[in-house]
Amino acid sequence: MRFLIDAQLPPTLAQLLQGSGYDAIHVSALPAGNSTKDSEVARVADDDERVLVAKDRDFRESHLLAGKPRALLIVTTGNITNRELRALFQKHLEAIVDFLSGAALVELAHDRLIAHSGEPPSP
Repeated sequence: MRFLIDAQLPPTLAQLLQGSGYDAIHVSALPAGNSTKDSEVARVADDDERVLVAKDRDFRESHLLAGKPRALLIVTTGNITNRELRALFQKHLEAIVDFLSGAALVELAHDRLIAHSGEPPSP
């Protein structure tokens, strides 16, 4: 599975995923870095067949309304430390990957992981 980590999340999250054997990059590695527009982030994720990992609710709305990005892991933990975020990913990584294999939208919260059923609209 391939991941693109949005600017609101730390680059160390991409490193954690890489260390777990996944192809993961952070938006900061794109030509415009953390200034990359949301539409371009979604395009890159789709073009590279990556799951976009984001906290930005705009991506959820775009996914639900326009199917962009095609695959989205939305982090709904609110403000937590980077250490807590990495621990949460480590704890649930296997389930996250399993859920993303069957759902285009997965939500990671403090106390739950939710796979939203249904397909996003065709772009």
